[in-house]
Amino acid sequence: MRLATFPAALGLGLCLAAAAPAQERREVGLELVLLADASGSIDGSELAFQRQGYALAITDPRVIAAIEDSLYGSVAVTYVEWATNTDVVVDWTVIHDAESAVAFADRLSGPPRRASGRNAIGGALLEGKRLIEENDIDAPRAVIDFSGDSIGNSSGPSIEAARAEVLAAGMTINALPILRPEDGRRAGADLEAQYAARIIGGPGAFMVTAESRASFAETVRRKLVLEIAGEMPRRHAAAE
Repeated sequence: MRLATFPAALGLGLCLAAAAPAQERREVGLELVLLADASGSIDGSELAFQRQGYALAITDPRVIAAIEDSLYGSVAVTYVEWATNTDVVVDWTVIHDAESAVAFADRLSGPPRRASGRNAIGGALLEGKRLIEENDIDAPRAVIDFSGDSIGNSSGPSIEAARAEVLAAGMTINALPILRPEDGRRAGADLEAQYAARIIGGPGAFMVTAESRASFAETVRRKLVLEIAGEMPRRHAAAE
């Protein structure tokens, strides 16, 4: 990540460019890390269901329209599954039209599951930050989009420390709590309150809740449209 601004010292920049070839960078309106839960509470069928939900959402005409109508007309997205370890399922992809969105969605279904273990939310947030900082993309906004069905943190850095580090870097954390009432394993009545208080933060941060399996893809679609447009829903906005 690097903010898309002009260099402060143009003359020095030209000298450096003459000395060595500049790294080719891509410029978009938004860098978006999709952090999807792959911890022990998510079995193989649920993992596939989540990927399918994101694939349906990213190719939805309303999401494509939001991208095309945005200031830059493009966004950069990566899909990462998190648990004790994390795995980049689909690397950074610039999406600017229906064709590039379909290409991203198609790549979601192929890779095997590699993330495994228990909850490590703090580590997942820091991995999202690293992926933004070390990519070849310039954008005025960077968002880590965290989804999960619990607030546990069994290993690695604490949620509080990781969140503070992400926010200090100027990034935003949005959240998608997954309630799962249909299978009798609802992740706690206070999950939304916990996500609102302990996870979301940064400029324009918000949370959208997946109330059930049936509404998952539609919830993801709604959240993507809001993130691309830089808007917030009326409820579940961050206080800071």
